[in-house]
Amino acid sequence: MRVFQIVTCHTVECFRVFVLFERELLGSHLQNYPTLLGGKLKKTTTFVALLAVAALSFSATPAANAATTKACLALDTGGVDDKSFNASAWAGANAAAKANSSVTVKYLAAASDADYAPNIKKLIDEKCTIIVGVGFLINGAIVAAAKANPTVNFAIVDQDGEDHGPDGSVYPGTKFKNLKPLQFDTNESSFQAGYLAAGVSKTGKVATYGGLNIPPVTIFMDGFAKGVAHYNKVKGKKVEVLGWDIAKKDGTFVGGFSDSAKALQISKNFEQQGVDVIFPVAGGLGGATAGNSLTSKKSVVIWVDTDGVKAAPQYRKVLLTSVVKGVDTSVKGVILDEAAGKFSSTGYFGNLKNKGTFIAPYYDLIRRVPTALRTEVTKLGNDIRNGKVSAK
Repeated sequence: MRVFQIVTCHTVECFRVFVLFERELLGSHLQNYPTLLGGKLKKTTTFVALLAVAALSFSATPAANAATTKACLALDTGGVDDKSFNASAWAGANAAAKANSSVTVKYLAAASDADYAPNIKKLIDEKCTIIVGVGFLINGAIVAAAKANPTVNFAIVDQDGEDHGPDGSVYPGTKFKNLKPLQFDTNESSFQAGYLAAGVSKTGKVATYGGLNIPPVTIFMDGFAKGVAHYNKVKGKKVEVLGWDIAKKDGTFVGGFSDSAKALQISKNFEQQGVDVIFPVAGGLGGATAGNSLTSKKSVVIWVDTDGVKAAPQYRKVLLTSVVKGVDTSVKGVILDEAAGKFSSTGYFGNLKNKGTFIAPYYDLIRRVPTALRTEVTKLGNDIRNGKVSAK
């Protein structure tokens, strides 16, 4: 094979061209360029001319990173357009493809948890080079696939990516070199949101509810309730939280992420009890709550996972803020690392400090938030980052 390699320095004088090619083709070119091998080129024009000559006779070896990276997402239930974590993961994958032309992306959505393992198998069979499982519940299927396919890289959103045994009781679990966990300390930003909600509430009652009683859901709810408790402690108030009991670690749940009728009923029940700020932690079901708030005009909503004003602008008039989880950023990052040959199983933990989670701007409802309260919420975020206040 005829090959040429070009090594460039920072000045024209130190351009050097190394050429390896068949002896019978060497002579004529070396007559014109006696200093070709290991020599120095004095002018840019000479360098360009040399490239032209080399291009006529030799073929370059492909760059190492020119190979296509096929990044595939195994989504949770709720659909790719859930305005929440699935949509955020898909946005991150597309951002990676935009940033690196060698990356191609696709996804498979799950209609139920029975689709997790089959979808992952399909992606493996399609020769995906990295597979990202989106959601806590898909962890078991991702772990099994990573264990059975050590030459394929995987990532998992909202789980530790460890094998905790058949009954899930083994801690710490077994880790895998080809599986990277993407996790988030959303209790921190939810703590801010709880403080904000307590400060904005006119009735002295705020609420939260979840899709399922699982860690990536309850971490939001617990942080929110603790933020309200912090507000009460600082201000000497008694703002009440419905939907989550800090001591019992239990609260109000839909039972999934697709029952919009139940989410709507929960929201109405909260309003009937005097709640005027609601924080739904149930993916796209937040739309049922926000839609009700638009109609009833009795409450405002804190969106979850994504910036609600951007993801679901039809609800912006009732969106106080959003607790954003940087699923998109983390998914983009792990895909680009894979494309660059830098994949690592070291876990990613998004928090306030690294901007892996944060609260969104107040947008249309900024007038509902007094200037002093805005300052307090910002300071609270800084105090959490610096360790002065614990959101745990």
